[in-house]
Amino acid sequence: MQAAVSDKEQEKYFILNGNLWKVMTDLSWPAIIAMILYGLNTVISAVFVGHFVGETALAGVSVAYPLTQISIGIGSLVGVGAGAVLSIAIGRQNQTTQERLLGTVNYISVLVTAVYMVLGLAFSTQLVKMMGGAGEVLILGDIYFRITVIGAFFWIYGLAANMIVRAEGKMKAAAVMMGIGLLADVLANYLLVALLGLGVKGAAWATNVGMLVYTLLGWFYFGQGFASFRAKLFTFNWDKNTVKSIFSLGMSSFIMVVMSLVQGVVVFNALARYGTVLDIAFYGVVYRIFIFALTPIFGLMRALQPVAGINYGAGQYERVISAYKIFTVASLLLTLPFWLISMAAPAWALNLMLPDQAFTDTQLMYFRIYMVLLPLLSSIFMAMTFFPSIDKGKPAAMIGIARQLVFYIPVMLILPQVLGVAGIYIGSLAIDAVIVLWTAVMVKKEFLLLRTAGQATALST
Repeated sequence: MQAAVSDKEQEKYFILNGNLWKVMTDLSWPAIIAMILYGLNTVISAVFVGHFVGETALAGVSVAYPLTQISIGIGSLVGVGAGAVLSIAIGRQNQTTQERLLGTVNYISVLVTAVYMVLGLAFSTQLVKMMGGAGEVLILGDIYFRITVIGAFFWIYGLAANMIVRAEGKMKAAAVMMGIGLLADVLANYLLVALLGLGVKGAAWATNVGMLVYTLLGWFYFGQGFASFRAKLFTFNWDKNTVKSIFSLGMSSFIMVVMSLVQGVVVFNALARYGTVLDIAFYGVVYRIFIFALTPIFGLMRALQPVAGINYGAGQYERVISAYKIFTVASLLLTLPFWLISMAAPAWALNLMLPDQAFTDTQLMYFRIYMVLLPLLSSIFMAMTFFPSIDKGKPAAMIGIARQLVFYIPVMLILPQVLGVAGIYIGSLAIDAVIVLWTAVMVKKEFLLLRTAGQATALST
């Protein structure tokens, strides 16, 4: 029994005492793989629909796709919040919070799913229309979105459970779950779309199957005692303080997803008003390359969370500060090679998505403007994880709201009127520059507070 307990404590001991560069490396690569696998899960349906159904059906799935991110945003809210609460509780050796956490997550997941399903099914058509759906594309997009809403609990709970596993520092276990879920999604798509010819409906149900598998794997993990804490699987409890912490610490992650949706609506409306169809298509490619380049950062964000949270809970504040710096530098270094190639040979990067396409000098300039600050954005994304991990969700939420709501909407409404399409790219650059500087000031201030708290703790002991 002692050996089993020691095995469960091994990851915690490593996070609290291991060389931070080694901790970062060991936790980050499976986290990056997990993010890639989960990202693939959201595009598999489009691949099968495009190959086995047709362009109109693919358009329907494409316009509905951004709306499915709402489920992922809610799952991130619950998962990131609960993960932060768990990491801090592990560091503080707070057994009560650890034991009651899963019951609280169960309660929240059922509650938010019920609200989302009612609203999603009631306003499905209007939402797909808002995303540009019309005619047959609107009908097919509506069908796809409605079916994903029906399976929303598995989207939300499956992702949240996986994030809780990551919060323990068990990135490899989380990545394995993601891989099995992706395989289930592919097989279900092949059966329902390729073999049975169920079209858009089949693709939507297949994605739900993948999410169901994530949920079942989470239940198996917690139910069979693989967690490092005592997990009461099918309990329901409402712990007011824990619920408040989950929503507070997870809100920044939800805001990131929702505000990205808002950003897409605002930018594409500006492109439609001041540009051409070609401008819209080009921006879509630039944005996809940009997001692809950020994938390593997203993985490092998830790996930083247990490292910062567990060390913060244990009162090792200098180690928390060092972890933020190391993870930020590592994410910068990971994005640097692709960024250098993109800036030196932008046509090469663009040809990855638009092969054999000739680009104008203006388009290449737009691409460079959009990508120029990419390496520095690691500081923003790490801060979005850093603050919730030290029990401060408000600064991270402020960054998300400020970037998209306070800056993006006004800038994208005003600047394109003056500069045309160029205003969209220049505006994006200016916004990111302001947010990078603002984030640096906020993080530096937090470092001072942590060091002060650490000195006070040292004096009292």
